[in-house]
Amino acid sequence: MAATASLSFSLDPHRHLFSNPHFTPSTSLPIPKHPLRFFHNSNRYTLKSSSSSSTSTTPTSSFLEAPLRTGRFLSNEDLDKLKTLENFSYYQELESGSMWVRVMRSEELDITVGLLAESFAESMLLPSAYVALLGFLVKQYLMERRELMPHTATLIGFYRKHRDEGKDESFEGKGESFEGKGESFEEKDGGFGGEDEDGILAGTVEVCFDKKGANASTPTPTPPKNSPYISNMAVKKSLRRRGIGWHLLKASEELISQMSSSREAYLHCRMIDAAPFNMYTKAGYNVVKTDSILILLTLQRRKHLMYKRLPVLTSFSVSETLCSEDDENHY
Repeated sequence: MAATASLSFSLDPHRHLFSNPHFTPSTSLPIPKHPLRFFHNSNRYTLKSSSSSSTSTTPTSSFLEAPLRTGRFLSNEDLDKLKTLENFSYYQELESGSMWVRVMRSEELDITVGLLAESFAESMLLPSAYVALLGFLVKQYLMERRELMPHTATLIGFYRKHRDEGKDESFEGKGESFEGKGESFEEKDGGFGGEDEDGILAGTVEVCFDKKGANASTPTPTPPKNSPYISNMAVKKSLRRRGIGWHLLKASEELISQMSSSREAYLHCRMIDAAPFNMYTKAGYNVVKTDSILILLTLQRRKHLMYKRLPVLTSFSVSETLCSEDDENHY
């Protein structure tokens, strides 16, 4: 099974970031002797509400920080969309646990970089020494993409396993919101900041909503720049086959429905990645176009461009079914 459902990075020596479908290893690229640590080792993140510290920034300022740093003018529509990104959450019960998806915040950049760099290196069969270098490049990419909000967003998913088989204490079952408790999850037994395996970063995916958020170097086959585009999906290796990739995809579609007037969603899938292709097909995506065999001359893998017309959703964060951990088509 491939490490990622869809990775849309390639090394651009002129901009020092990833923007194309796949990174092609080069013999001229040095393997670092003593790789620097560009991201945290930990794959955990302790979720704290804004009221837990008098010096912490509010979620609104966190989402405004990157766009305003560029000096970009934000219209009222942009501000409304940033508020939508700030409030977006997707919750799902799985057979072995539960997961929660929301938009990545600035303080979660490093753990997201770590997951993407490791998954990308695994997908491309690169030596582990490359991971630190990839981490540096991925970080530059994510920082630049973050400045384009609300036209694009990076989603992250956290996974919490059930404490007892067949018994789980659901977040929603308590009748209270995540943000409204005025206390950190670290202080709650079994929260995402717990000392056991609960609450680890499980996956990430990037969503582009319109032309303003489109990548400068578009992967081939080229999707319409003004249509929503899903890319860079990665699932932590130890948590695959739990339906996490499936629900990252569903969360992306739900966010597109809230952020874009277009119902046409596109994504790429490499021809060699059978599991992601089966997952996308099951989710309703169809192949629009496939790379010519000549793309192999550029040392890239052939890819499918896939398309789905999203239904109009009247309610959000409501899942139809539980995902089976034994389903090979799910990540």
